[in-house]
Amino acid sequence: MIATLKNRAHVLKREAYALYIAIHDPRVPWYAKVFMGLVVAHTFSPIDLIPDFIPLLGYLDDLVVIPLGIALALKMIPAEVMADVRQQADELLRQDKPISRAGAIMVIAIWLIIIAAIVWSIAHMLTK
Repeated sequence: MIATLKNRAHVLKREAYALYIAIHDPRVPWYAKVFMGLVVAHTFSPIDLIPDFIPLLGYLDDLVVIPLGIALALKMIPAEVMADVRQQADELLRQDKPISRAGAIMVIAIWLIIIAAIVWSIAHMLTK
């Protein structure tokens, strides 16, 4: 069972790297690139959209949202492009890993917006 989970994790990781590469491929439609950009940014972001310390929801993000996003993005890419980028992803996995600064910025921006909305709501309630 552990070997199966490790294998599935490796395949998911390779698919995420393949999406990272596919974003730059001109054969991929623009709407797929936009969606893939969001999925890749979220996948490689060092900061979770839902922090892991929140019971159940934190891990739900990692266990459901990321695989579902990757699966949907893979369906948007032509088969011949996926074959090419999977081969490149295997090579990338053997070398170094990409860093998603855009993903980190996106998640930080979302959290700042949420915090600002909460602060504004509290300030608005206190002034009434």
